[in-house]
Amino acid sequence: MGSKVISSAKEFYNILRSLQNGESNGPCTYEEDIQILKTNGDRIPVLNMYCGNQPVFICEKAVPKISEPDDQQITETSDCANDDDAAADDDDADAPQTELGPQPLTIMKARQLLSWYTLSQNANVSAVDNNPALHPLWVRCDMSDPAGTTWLGAETVCMGNKVSGVKLYSVTCKGSTVDKKSLIALDELKQEHKKRHHPSSMAIKGSARFNLFGSTVVENTMIESLSSVTVDFKWSHVESILETPPLSSTATLNIKVASGDMRSPMFEMYRELEFLQTLADGLRTGETEWMEPLESTSAVNLTKAFLEELQSTAKILQEQAAKPAEKNTKLKSETDTPIFNSLLERGDLDFVEQLWVRMRKSVTSYQDIGDCLKLVIEALRYGDIKPWIHRDSSSSLSKLILQSYHQQIDHVSLTGVTPVHMLLEMGLDKMRKDYINYLIGEELTTLNHLCYYLSTEVDLQEQVIRLRKLHHLLEIILTCSTFLGLPYDRLFLLTQSCLLHYKSNPYDEEHEFKLPIKPALISHFYQKEQPVVWGVEVSSGHGPREVRTSLQLSDRPLVDHVIFETDYPNETVNGDSEDPAFFSTTVCCSLVSFA
Repeated sequence: MGSKVISSAKEFYNILRSLQNGESNGPCTYEEDIQILKTNGDRIPVLNMYCGNQPVFICEKAVPKISEPDDQQITETSDCANDDDAAADDDDADAPQTELGPQPLTIMKARQLLSWYTLSQNANVSAVDNNPALHPLWVRCDMSDPAGTTWLGAETVCMGNKVSGVKLYSVTCKGSTVDKKSLIALDELKQEHKKRHHPSSMAIKGSARFNLFGSTVVENTMIESLSSVTVDFKWSHVESILETPPLSSTATLNIKVASGDMRSPMFEMYRELEFLQTLADGLRTGETEWMEPLESTSAVNLTKAFLEELQSTAKILQEQAAKPAEKNTKLKSETDTPIFNSLLERGDLDFVEQLWVRMRKSVTSYQDIGDCLKLVIEALRYGDIKPWIHRDSSSSLSKLILQSYHQQIDHVSLTGVTPVHMLLEMGLDKMRKDYINYLIGEELTTLNHLCYYLSTEVDLQEQVIRLRKLHHLLEIILTCSTFLGLPYDRLFLLTQSCLLHYKSNPYDEEHEFKLPIKPALISHFYQKEQPVVWGVEVSSGHGPREVRTSLQLSDRPLVDHVIFETDYPNETVNGDSEDPAFFSTTVCCSLVSFA
């Protein structure tokens, strides 16, 4: 019997070791009905505080995919299926495949897997080699025991390179309740820790997370948002369950902002950027899905009117050149009507930028772009207009305008993708200046720190990508400025963090930016609100021999592989109720030393 157990432990160890050494994260199948995968602990809410972002093994029940043909047949899939079998039935192959969520194992099976893991790490078991330490192992459980266990876990304890023991974890959960008296008291949690570990002293730490911005509930209806700003608090000396974090807490904002939110002050700029992206995609793929025009007048007629307006203005200025200066000033205020109305509005749009504003709101075809640019170039060639442009303008059209000052204009063939290329340059030039104007004007950065984002040495596609990064940065800054009212020093730090991140990372709206903050700056947001997660942790011991007992209360379950009993129809149980409901998750730890 003993040799069979050890043999099973070695077999299980070999599978875990193969997965640990391999580049693949799995999943791999064990004993036909068990699935093992490697992932980062921070991807699973209940494991995050114990594993962080270190790799862990997850064991769960292997679940077949469900085919959804008309007769709703369930088809089991196997790792051993070969191409001939897969092609044998075309109808089954064409049927849509649905993945079930993660499924738990029985408590008995979970304990067996943990015992094999522990045996394989114990060098004192003679039949087991002196094996290197494995990643932590966590097994999903079905809550079939009286305690309601949802996870069992094991983690090696090392002294130097040698495994000296394991920590065994159990996670138990309860469904949501509004009755705070039914929650475990802080003294009970302390007693549970003392009963397991008999410590001479204990430390107690609190943690909480509050939503500051994102999805909201209005009249029991959830208004979803892809953007979110949450704040995490950590503090010592917890006195009661669900206490409000003290102002002495350390606090960190978690900021995730999706572009295109209609509530954002950047929404108009986002629409402008989307048109720019449409042009870039058209150059890259050869196909363009034109956006609905914002102007009822055609692009060509808008351009003609613009050129006529410039010619008319030039004549009036010449006629009134000798008249008093105040009349010139009056003329300027009458003719310079605002073109672009947004938070980043500039009052110094040059000719090319004003032309871009008109064209991006009205063009619906490549023909439109070519016809508009042809009108402009002809007006320049015949000296009908002498427009001014910014000194640092870098677009092809700006260079033609500079040449027109000397009555010498290069021939431009407005065929193929050349007009789109020219319009894209105009938009990049204009939007870069918009962003610079805000960031420099608000003293959030310097031109030296923006060199990467402003470079015209890279190709146009890369320039668009970098502009999107800059736009996303501004979405983040303005969300925190407008909705949270963060002070200058926090906005400055956040700007530098975002600029640094995007220099070496791809564009990613799912990335969560972190910002340390003093609780007093946001106290009015959270002190009268309920947390989405509140936790307390009792710990003792030091270093690798530290053991912890913790409780987490959350507005939604931290475990996704079991269904909890609740009277609430939705997964998120808190609406406008004055008495919030919380799911309860308790994690206990035991330290087993190898003699």
